[in-house]
Amino acid sequence: MTGFPNSRMRRLRKHEGLRRLVQETTLTSDCFIYPVFVCPGTAVEKPVPSMPGVSQWSVDRLGEEARKIQDEGVPALMLFGIPEEKDAEGSASWRENGIVQQGISVLKQAAPELVAAVDLCFCEYTEHGHCGSLNNGELDNDATLKILARQAVSLADAGADLIAPSGMIDGMVGAVRSSLDEAGHPELPILSYAAKYASSFYGPFRDAAESTPEGDRRSHQMDPSVSDQALREVALDLEEGADIVMVKPALPYLDVIHRVKERFGVPTAAYQVSGEYSMIKAAGENGWIDEQKVMMETLLSIRRAGANMILTYFARDAARLLKKGWKP
Repeated sequence: MTGFPNSRMRRLRKHEGLRRLVQETTLTSDCFIYPVFVCPGTAVEKPVPSMPGVSQWSVDRLGEEARKIQDEGVPALMLFGIPEEKDAEGSASWRENGIVQQGISVLKQAAPELVAAVDLCFCEYTEHGHCGSLNNGELDNDATLKILARQAVSLADAGADLIAPSGMIDGMVGAVRSSLDEAGHPELPILSYAAKYASSFYGPFRDAAESTPEGDRRSHQMDPSVSDQALREVALDLEEGADIVMVKPALPYLDVIHRVKERFGVPTAAYQVSGEYSMIKAAGENGWIDEQKVMMETLLSIRRAGANMILTYFARDAARLLKKGWKP
Protein backbone atom coordinates (compact mmCIF):
# COMPACT_ATOMS: atom_id res chain seq x y z
CA MET A 1 0.00 0.00 0.00
CA THR A 2 1.36 3.38 -1.00
CA GLY A 3 1.45 6.30 1.40
CA PHE A 4 0.85 10.01 1.22
CA PRO A 5 0.66 11.86 -1.16
CA ASN A 6 -0.49 9.08 -3.54
CA SER A 7 -2.95 7.83 -0.92
CA ARG A 8 -5.28 10.47 0.44
CA MET A 9 -7.95 8.90 2.61
CA ARG A 10 -10.00 12.11 2.60
CA ARG A 11 -10.79 11.71 -1.12
CA LEU A 12 -13.68 9.40 -0.30
CA ARG A 13 -15.05 11.68 2.43
CA LYS A 14 -15.57 14.94 0.53
CA HIS A 15 -19.05 14.15 -0.84
CA GLU A 16 -22.03 12.68 1.02
CA GLY A 17 -22.77 10.32 -1.87
CA LEU A 18 -19.20 8.99 -1.81
CA ARG A 19 -19.40 8.48 1.94
CA ARG A 20 -22.57 6.46 1.46
CA LEU A 21 -21.04 4.39 -1.33
CA VAL A 22 -18.13 3.27 0.85
CA GLN A 23 -19.97 2.86 4.16
CA GLU A 24 -19.35 -0.52 5.76
CA THR A 25 -22.20 -0.61 8.28
CA THR A 26 -25.84 0.31 7.83
CA LEU A 27 -28.49 1.00 10.42
CA THR A 28 -32.15 0.32 9.74
CA SER A 29 -35.16 -0.07 12.01
CA ASP A 30 -35.39 -3.71 10.91
CA CYS A 31 -32.76 -4.60 13.51
CA PHE A 32 -34.56 -3.14 16.56
CA ILE A 33 -36.38 -4.92 19.38
CA TYR A 34 -38.22 -2.63 21.80
CA PRO A 35 -38.44 -3.73 25.47
CA VAL A 36 -41.92 -3.28 26.97
CA PHE A 37 -43.02 -3.49 30.62
CA VAL A 38 -46.54 -4.82 31.12
CA CYS A 39 -48.21 -4.17 34.48
CA PRO A 40 -51.55 -4.86 36.22
CA GLY A 41 -54.43 -2.41 36.22
CA THR A 42 -56.52 -0.51 33.72
CA ALA A 43 -55.57 2.53 31.65
CA VAL A 44 -52.12 2.58 33.26
CA GLU A 45 -49.19 4.45 31.76
CA LYS A 46 -46.68 4.72 34.60
CA PRO A 47 -43.48 6.57 33.68
CA VAL A 48 -40.21 5.10 34.94
CA PRO A 49 -38.44 8.02 36.68
CA SER A 50 -34.92 6.76 35.96
CA MET A 51 -35.71 6.07 32.28
CA PRO A 52 -37.19 9.20 30.67
CA GLY A 53 -39.57 8.25 27.88
CA VAL A 54 -40.14 4.69 29.15
CA SER A 55 -43.31 3.60 30.95
CA GLN A 56 -45.04 0.57 32.33
CA TRP A 57 -48.29 -0.10 30.45
CA SER A 58 -51.33 -2.04 31.54
CA VAL A 59 -52.50 -4.78 29.19
CA ASP A 60 -55.39 -2.70 27.86
CA ARG A 61 -52.94 0.02 26.80
CA LEU A 62 -50.54 -2.40 25.15
CA GLY A 63 -52.61 -2.85 21.99
CA GLU A 64 -52.78 0.88 21.30
CA GLU A 65 -49.05 1.32 21.83
CA ALA A 66 -48.19 -1.78 19.82
CA ARG A 67 -50.01 -0.42 16.77
CA LYS A 68 -48.03 2.81 17.03
CA ILE A 69 -44.76 0.91 17.37
CA GLN A 70 -45.63 -1.24 14.35
CA ASP A 71 -46.41 1.87 12.29
CA GLU A 72 -43.10 3.42 13.33
CA GLY A 73 -41.27 0.50 11.73
CA VAL A 74 -40.01 -1.43 14.76
CA PRO A 75 -40.44 -5.15 13.96
CA ALA A 76 -40.37 -6.73 17.44
CA LEU A 77 -41.20 -6.21 21.11
CA MET A 78 -39.66 -7.95 24.12
CA LEU A 79 -42.27 -8.29 26.86
CA PHE A 80 -41.38 -8.08 30.57
CA GLY A 81 -44.09 -8.62 33.16
CA ILE A 82 -44.76 -6.99 36.52
CA PRO A 83 -47.19 -9.31 38.35
CA GLU A 84 -49.69 -8.37 41.03
CA GLU A 85 -48.21 -10.93 43.42
CA LYS A 86 -44.75 -12.40 43.90
CA ASP A 87 -43.61 -15.56 45.67
CA ALA A 88 -40.43 -17.58 46.23
CA GLU A 89 -40.57 -19.37 42.84
CA GLY A 90 -42.25 -16.75 40.67
CA SER A 91 -45.32 -18.90 40.01
CA ALA A 92 -47.20 -15.97 38.45
CA SER A 93 -44.88 -16.33 35.45
CA TRP A 94 -46.44 -19.59 34.26
CA ARG A 95 -50.12 -18.93 34.95
CA GLU A 96 -52.42 -19.21 31.97
CA ASN A 97 -53.76 -15.72 32.69
CA GLY A 98 -50.38 -14.27 33.70
CA ILE A 99 -49.57 -10.68 32.88
CA VAL A 100 -47.29 -11.50 29.92
CA GLN A 101 -49.63 -14.23 28.66
CA GLN A 102 -52.38 -11.61 28.53
CA GLY A 103 -50.00 -9.20 26.86
CA ILE A 104 -49.15 -11.69 24.12
CA SER A 105 -52.83 -12.20 23.34
CA VAL A 106 -53.46 -8.46 23.05
CA LEU A 107 -50.31 -7.94 21.01
CA LYS A 108 -51.18 -10.67 18.50
CA GLN A 109 -54.64 -9.18 17.95
CA ALA A 110 -53.63 -5.51 17.81
CA ALA A 111 -50.37 -5.71 15.85
CA PRO A 112 -49.96 -9.18 14.32
CA GLU A 113 -46.97 -8.12 12.22
CA LEU A 114 -44.89 -7.50 15.34
CA VAL A 115 -42.72 -10.31 16.68
CA ALA A 116 -43.89 -11.09 20.21
CA ALA A 117 -40.65 -11.93 22.00
CA VAL A 118 -40.80 -12.74 25.72
CA ASP A 119 -38.18 -12.54 28.43
CA LEU A 120 -37.91 -15.87 30.25
CA CYS A 121 -36.74 -15.25 33.79
CA PHE A 122 -38.06 -14.92 37.34
CA CYS A 123 -36.48 -11.76 38.76
CA GLU A 124 -39.68 -9.76 38.15
CA TYR A 125 -41.82 -12.51 39.69
CA THR A 126 -39.91 -13.58 42.80
CA GLU A 127 -40.19 -11.87 46.16
CA HIS A 128 -36.40 -12.02 46.55
CA GLY A 129 -35.68 -10.56 43.09
CA HIS A 130 -33.39 -13.37 41.91
CA CYS A 131 -33.62 -15.37 38.69
CA GLY A 132 -34.99 -18.62 40.09
CA SER A 133 -35.41 -20.82 43.14
CA LEU A 134 -33.22 -20.23 46.17
CA ASN A 135 -31.76 -22.88 48.46
CA ASN A 136 -30.29 -21.55 51.71
CA GLY A 137 -29.99 -18.15 50.10
CA GLU A 138 -28.19 -19.43 46.99
CA LEU A 139 -29.67 -19.75 43.51
CA ASP A 140 -30.55 -23.40 42.94
CA ASN A 141 -29.55 -23.99 39.33
CA ASP A 142 -31.19 -27.36 38.66
CA ALA A 143 -34.41 -26.59 40.51
CA THR A 144 -34.70 -23.41 38.44
CA LEU A 145 -34.47 -25.39 35.19
CA LYS A 146 -37.73 -27.17 36.01
CA ILE A 147 -39.69 -23.97 36.54
CA LEU A 148 -38.05 -22.32 33.52
CA ALA A 149 -39.36 -25.17 31.40
CA ARG A 150 -42.84 -24.65 32.84
CA GLN A 151 -42.74 -20.91 32.18
CA ALA A 152 -41.53 -21.45 28.61
CA VAL A 153 -44.38 -23.79 27.73
CA SER A 154 -46.95 -21.42 29.22
CA LEU A 155 -45.67 -18.51 27.13
CA ALA A 156 -45.45 -20.67 24.01
CA ASP A 157 -49.04 -21.82 24.52
CA ALA A 158 -50.05 -18.16 24.83
CA GLY A 159 -48.65 -17.48 21.35
CA ALA A 160 -45.13 -16.11 21.85
CA ASP A 161 -43.05 -15.88 18.65
CA LEU A 162 -39.63 -15.93 20.35
CA ILE A 163 -38.56 -17.24 23.77
CA ALA A 164 -35.60 -15.53 25.45
CA PRO A 165 -34.17 -17.25 28.56
CA SER A 166 -32.17 -14.58 30.37
CA GLY A 167 -31.12 -15.88 33.79
CA MET A 168 -27.68 -17.29 32.92
CA ILE A 169 -28.71 -20.62 34.44
CA ASP A 170 -26.50 -23.53 33.35
CA GLY A 171 -28.48 -25.79 31.04
CA MET A 172 -31.31 -23.32 30.57
CA VAL A 173 -31.41 -23.51 26.76
CA GLY A 174 -31.46 -27.31 26.76
CA ALA A 175 -34.23 -27.41 29.37
CA VAL A 176 -36.32 -24.88 27.46
CA ARG A 177 -35.73 -26.56 24.09
CA SER A 178 -36.73 -29.98 25.43
CA SER A 179 -39.85 -28.67 27.12
CA LEU A 180 -40.97 -26.74 24.04
CA ASP A 181 -40.42 -29.74 21.77
CA GLU A 182 -42.31 -32.08 24.09
CA ALA A 183 -45.19 -29.58 24.34
CA GLY A 184 -45.61 -29.37 20.56
CA HIS A 185 -43.57 -26.22 19.88
CA PRO A 186 -40.52 -27.58 18.02
CA GLU A 187 -40.40 -24.63 15.61
CA LEU A 188 -40.46 -21.89 18.24
CA PRO A 189 -37.03 -20.19 18.22
CA ILE A 190 -34.89 -19.43 21.28
CA LEU A 191 -32.93 -16.22 21.77
CA SER A 192 -30.50 -16.95 24.59
CA TYR A 193 -28.98 -14.29 26.81
CA ALA A 194 -25.81 -16.30 26.34
CA ALA A 195 -23.24 -13.79 27.61
CA LYS A 196 -24.92 -11.71 30.30
CA TYR A 197 -22.54 -9.83 32.55
CA ALA A 198 -22.94 -8.91 36.23
CA SER A 199 -23.06 -5.28 35.22
CA SER A 200 -23.58 -2.00 37.04
CA PHE A 201 -25.60 -0.75 34.07
CA TYR A 202 -28.84 -2.53 35.05
CA GLY A 203 -30.00 -0.16 37.79
CA PRO A 204 -32.81 1.68 35.96
CA PHE A 205 -34.22 -1.61 34.66
CA ARG A 206 -34.71 -2.78 38.23
CA ASP A 207 -36.86 0.30 38.80
CA ALA A 208 -38.86 -0.41 35.64
CA ALA A 209 -39.34 -4.13 36.38
CA GLU A 210 -39.62 -3.65 40.17
CA SER A 211 -37.07 -6.43 40.68
CA THR A 212 -34.15 -5.18 42.78
CA PRO A 213 -32.52 -8.35 44.18
CA GLU A 214 -31.60 -9.10 47.75
CA GLY A 215 -27.80 -9.26 47.44
CA ASP A 216 -26.34 -9.54 43.94
CA ARG A 217 -26.27 -11.90 40.97
CA ARG A 218 -22.54 -12.47 40.55
CA SER A 219 -22.93 -16.17 41.32
CA HIS A 220 -24.55 -16.74 37.94
CA GLN A 221 -23.92 -13.68 35.75
CA MET A 222 -20.48 -13.22 34.17
CA ASP A 223 -17.60 -11.24 35.62
CA PRO A 224 -16.82 -8.10 33.56
CA SER A 225 -13.15 -9.12 33.31
CA VAL A 226 -13.72 -12.17 31.08
CA SER A 227 -14.36 -12.64 27.37
CA ASP A 228 -13.05 -16.14 26.61
CA GLN A 229 -15.69 -17.43 29.00
CA ALA A 230 -18.35 -15.69 26.91
CA LEU A 231 -17.35 -17.80 23.91
CA ARG A 232 -17.72 -20.97 25.98
CA GLU A 233 -21.16 -19.85 27.15
CA VAL A 234 -22.25 -19.18 23.57
CA ALA A 235 -20.90 -22.52 22.35
CA LEU A 236 -22.79 -24.39 25.07
CA ASP A 237 -26.05 -22.59 24.33
CA LEU A 238 -25.75 -23.29 20.61
CA GLU A 239 -25.14 -26.97 21.35
CA GLU A 240 -28.29 -26.99 23.48
CA GLY A 241 -30.42 -25.50 20.70
CA ALA A 242 -30.21 -21.70 20.80
CA ASP A 243 -31.15 -20.06 17.50
CA ILE A 244 -29.95 -16.56 18.40
CA VAL A 245 -27.36 -15.61 21.04
CA MET A 246 -27.11 -12.30 22.86
CA VAL A 247 -24.48 -10.23 24.62
CA LYS A 248 -25.65 -7.94 27.45
CA PRO A 249 -24.87 -5.05 28.03
CA ALA A 250 -23.79 -3.73 24.63
CA LEU A 251 -21.45 -0.72 24.72
CA PRO A 252 -19.06 -1.95 27.45
CA TYR A 253 -18.84 -5.32 25.65
CA LEU A 254 -18.48 -4.43 21.97
CA ASP A 255 -15.36 -6.60 21.89
CA VAL A 256 -17.39 -9.58 23.06
CA ILE A 257 -20.08 -8.97 20.44
CA HIS A 258 -17.37 -8.90 17.79
CA ARG A 259 -15.69 -12.08 19.04
CA VAL A 260 -18.99 -13.96 19.20
CA LYS A 261 -19.97 -12.97 15.67
CA GLU A 262 -16.51 -13.73 14.28
CA ARG A 263 -16.26 -17.11 15.99
CA PHE A 264 -19.74 -18.52 15.42
CA GLY A 265 -21.31 -16.58 12.55
CA VAL A 266 -24.82 -17.09 13.95
CA PRO A 267 -27.58 -14.50 14.43
CA THR A 268 -26.26 -12.30 17.23
CA ALA A 269 -28.18 -9.85 19.38
CA ALA A 270 -27.00 -7.14 21.76
CA TYR A 271 -28.95 -5.46 24.55
CA GLN A 272 -28.32 -1.74 24.96
CA VAL A 273 -29.44 -1.80 28.57
CA SER A 274 -31.21 0.69 30.80
CA GLY A 275 -28.08 2.29 32.22
CA GLU A 276 -26.68 2.94 28.75
CA TYR A 277 -30.00 4.50 27.74
CA SER A 278 -30.44 6.60 30.88
CA MET A 279 -26.92 8.05 30.77
CA ILE A 280 -27.46 9.27 27.22
CA LYS A 281 -30.88 10.68 28.10
CA ALA A 282 -29.54 12.47 31.18
CA ALA A 283 -26.56 13.96 29.35
CA GLY A 284 -28.84 15.04 26.50
CA GLU A 285 -31.35 16.68 28.82
CA ASN A 286 -28.51 18.60 30.47
CA GLY A 287 -27.21 19.82 27.14
CA TRP A 288 -23.86 18.07 27.54
CA ILE A 289 -24.26 16.03 24.33
CA ASP A 290 -26.46 15.98 21.24
CA GLU A 291 -28.79 13.17 22.30
CA GLN A 292 -29.93 12.19 18.81
CA LYS A 293 -26.42 12.04 17.39
CA VAL A 294 -25.06 10.05 20.32
CA MET A 295 -28.05 7.70 20.21
CA MET A 296 -27.47 6.91 16.56
CA GLU A 297 -23.69 6.71 16.91
CA THR A 298 -23.99 4.14 19.71
CA LEU A 299 -26.51 2.05 17.77
CA LEU A 300 -24.27 2.14 14.70
CA SER A 301 -21.29 1.05 16.82
CA ILE A 302 -23.23 -1.96 18.12
CA ARG A 303 -24.07 -2.94 14.57
CA ARG A 304 -20.47 -2.41 13.49
CA ALA A 305 -19.30 -4.75 16.24
CA GLY A 306 -21.38 -7.50 14.64
CA ALA A 307 -24.88 -7.43 16.14
CA ASN A 308 -27.67 -8.40 13.76
CA MET A 309 -30.31 -7.09 16.15
CA ILE A 310 -30.38 -4.64 19.05
CA LEU A 311 -32.68 -4.59 22.04
CA THR A 312 -32.84 -0.91 22.85
CA TYR A 313 -35.12 1.57 24.59
CA PHE A 314 -34.16 3.95 21.78
CA ALA A 315 -35.89 1.72 19.20
CA ARG A 316 -38.87 4.00 18.66
CA ASP A 317 -36.89 7.25 18.61
CA ALA A 318 -34.31 5.79 16.24
CA ALA A 319 -36.94 4.27 13.96
CA ARG A 320 -38.73 7.62 13.66
CA LEU A 321 -35.45 9.33 12.84
CA LEU A 322 -34.55 6.73 10.23
CA LYS A 323 -37.98 7.15 8.66
CA LYS A 324 -37.16 10.82 8.17
CA GLY A 325 -34.07 9.84 6.19
CA TRP A 326 -31.27 10.01 8.79
CA LYS A 327 -27.80 9.39 7.39
CA PRO A 328 -24.58 8.89 9.40
